[in-house]
Amino acid sequence: MNDKSEKSRIYYTKPSITEREIRYATDAAANGWGEHCYEYIERFERQFRQHLGVRHAIATSSGTGALHMGMAGLGIGPGDEVILGDINWIASAAPIAHLGAKPVLVDVLPDTWCLDPAAVEAAITPRTKAILAVHLYGNLCDMDALAAIAQRYELHLIEDAAEAIGSIWHDRRAGSMGIFGAFSFHGTKTITTGEGGIFVTSDDALYERVLTLSNHGRARSESRQFWPDTIGFKYKMSNLQAAVGCAQMERIEELVAGKRRIFECYLDALRDLPLRMNPEAAGTVNGYWMPTIVVDADKAFDRATLLAAFKADNIDGRVFFWPLSSLPFFQDLPRNIVSQSLAGRAMNLPSYHDMATADIERVCRVVRSVLRQQ
Repeated sequence: MNDKSEKSRIYYTKPSITEREIRYATDAAANGWGEHCYEYIERFERQFRQHLGVRHAIATSSGTGALHMGMAGLGIGPGDEVILGDINWIASAAPIAHLGAKPVLVDVLPDTWCLDPAAVEAAITPRTKAILAVHLYGNLCDMDALAAIAQRYELHLIEDAAEAIGSIWHDRRAGSMGIFGAFSFHGTKTITTGEGGIFVTSDDALYERVLTLSNHGRARSESRQFWPDTIGFKYKMSNLQAAVGCAQMERIEELVAGKRRIFECYLDALRDLPLRMNPEAAGTVNGYWMPTIVVDADKAFDRATLLAAFKADNIDGRVFFWPLSSLPFFQDLPRNIVSQSLAGRAMNLPSYHDMATADIERVCRVVRSVLRQQ
């Protein structure tokens, strides 16, 4: 069966939706109104903070919104700088720009593809307000090194854990270690609410500020109706979305285990090829949101050829994130040599919970065929 039309499509990702998600969403649609309109939201927030081991959680319409409100709650604004890795999706940098602050893009480590602590420290100026640790594709930043830098320079350490549900840094879950964390529940993520996100923190004062900002600037202590104390945001998650999220949280161990199973199948099948995949250092757990290959630098590799081979086999191809500094609205930074080198040598592989072993093998056959020809 060499004809693409005869082969089932292998998606790069899709959600795991069961009867439980459908039942909860149906209940929310039928009954989640009036005095019940926040019940699934409150339940979802409670489940998430208990899973993460933090004191507070605010469900949001996106992970980007969670980052935006959290940074606003920290007072980040014009004249401030926030340091983050050059290899990232724009959603990590956009809230910094929305607040009038400057994203400072530094290089990443070649093994984790996450922030290089030495590059972070070298980029600190009197205007630096925060370090944004983005746990890319489930890989973990070196949180001990970054926390030490943040403490030494009196900076906020923020976690963008949008892609890192299920990842653990020395017994601490991704998203629970910074002044605040942000997660995404986009339809591509390990757990999903369709669109959606969450802000988490154990800092009581920051929680109150962000809670006020999340409700158009209306403080919960305000007795006057429709009286905001400041200009806030509208990044709320709906009760319907939260109902799906509650069902997903009840299955979280299963969902993370499914991602890990798929990654381990890829790793075993591709281990003899000249490439590296997502790392899992001693003492850590990688949630493996997106299994990723990085072809060795000394190996001739044309990513476009692999993308074309995937397309011919009816397999979705997904490129590694571009360096943000390569985008037209940022300054080109050739000194970020790891970031510049990674993008063209890397690709994400399809990964979804009901992906069959035969589908994984089919993806691996294409990867193997292309790498042998180049």
